[in-house]
Amino acid sequence: MRQDTGADGCATDLPLVVDLDGSLLRGDLLHETATRHLLAAPLTAGPDLLRWTVAGPARLKTELAVRTDLDVTALPYHREVLAWVRAEQARGREVVLASASHESLVAAVGEHVGVPNTLGTTAERNLRSEHKAAALVERYGEGGFEYVGNHRHDVAVWEHAAVAHVVGGSSRVASAAAAAAPVGRTFDGSPPALRSWWRSLRPHQWLKNGLVLLPLFTAQLLGDADAVRAAVLAFVVFCLVASSVYVLNDLADLDHDRHHPTKRRRPLPSGATSLLVGWVTWPVLALAGFGLSVALLPWMFTAVLAAYVALTLAYTFRLKSARIVDVVALAGLYTIRVLAGAAALDVYVSMWLLTFSLFFFLSLALLKRVSELTRARRTQRVTRGRGYVDADLELLSSYGVSSSIAAAVIFSLYVDDDRTQVLYQTPELLWGALPVLLTWVMRAWVIAHRGEMDEDPILFAARDAWSLVAGAAVVVVFVAAKVVVL
Repeated sequence: MRQDTGADGCATDLPLVVDLDGSLLRGDLLHETATRHLLAAPLTAGPDLLRWTVAGPARLKTELAVRTDLDVTALPYHREVLAWVRAEQARGREVVLASASHESLVAAVGEHVGVPNTLGTTAERNLRSEHKAAALVERYGEGGFEYVGNHRHDVAVWEHAAVAHVVGGSSRVASAAAAAAPVGRTFDGSPPALRSWWRSLRPHQWLKNGLVLLPLFTAQLLGDADAVRAAVLAFVVFCLVASSVYVLNDLADLDHDRHHPTKRRRPLPSGATSLLVGWVTWPVLALAGFGLSVALLPWMFTAVLAAYVALTLAYTFRLKSARIVDVVALAGLYTIRVLAGAAALDVYVSMWLLTFSLFFFLSLALLKRVSELTRARRTQRVTRGRGYVDADLELLSSYGVSSSIAAAVIFSLYVDDDRTQVLYQTPELLWGALPVLLTWVMRAWVIAHRGEMDEDPILFAARDAWSLVAGAAVVVVFVAAKVVVL
């Protein structure tokens, strides 16, 4: 942040007018309210937004403002800008929030941050660009104020300001601000847009989609080039569709995530990625995934993919807060990935393997919830958007450990299954994977009870050295059972 203020580098006492969207906020209140309206009334929101947009931006913003309940305390504020504004106000300077957002929302933000003097869009006037400049000149006179902005629409205001303070923005905006008025302070903007967008897709979660490849290995088709191509394509399709749902989930969970100690740093809740970008991204990814599936993969795979999306949407909008049902749904989402891989290859999947998958991933889902409750207990925070309370911790732990043991027992039945026996030269060696599995799940539960587990056990395993060794050991056992003859 550059610290020179005013044309001569000295602080002034002129009123400091601060833009809201993209300046004091890392986001846009129009996008915030439109998001909530779309989620609250998905069947009618589209026609509503179209009708109000045709009537003009002032009508659109007014209708959305009166129909949505926005928690301004959790919005992603630009901390540096907010700290400076409060410091200027503390030394007696007049501070005004002037935004193209609806006046009721601007007033709510002003009340929250301690700036009671606000201007915003009304039902008759959209307070943007020239309209905002005219309102400020009428109130303070030509050159009678300093202005904090971030967008090309703010250039019209800077042209009438004594000093232009610039938040982020492109080099083109910065140059336009410098041409319009002497530049005072400059503040860093959001992280690079492309990098933040990429993070919003959660590519680290694609590790879970590796389950789509499992039937390729269990059916021992690694030497079949067509099968390998189909499996890889199925993996890519699942990554596209899963990321689509992740983005939609982040849009639906904005308020809960912004109160979460770690999820609030995700690109959409933090304002690093625009909500508008999120609303464009998720349907594009979904259409791309289903388009590839319909064109290049068996219809059964597409049907399983549709079931995955249906269950994910049910989880996002309803089941996530339903006790016990939520963890069963999560386990089902993992198991569906295995079924999808089998459908892509048109191969048989042992019922023992599917049952093992269900119990094993039920254990991991419970591990996730236990980690959340353990962290909440230690930090004395309330878990938002979940159906559990602190008193459920011990009971969920017992469910999880029991599911882990059940998964180990079912794995032993898979090893002893006649269909499994004929696939390996020495199937008896597969029993070597059982103690590794038991050791890993018991260790995971100990770590969770100590509060040292990442809330997502899959990601924990991907970063944990012992887990990686255990995974490699299981692979070695299966390869040895295939190639070793005793």
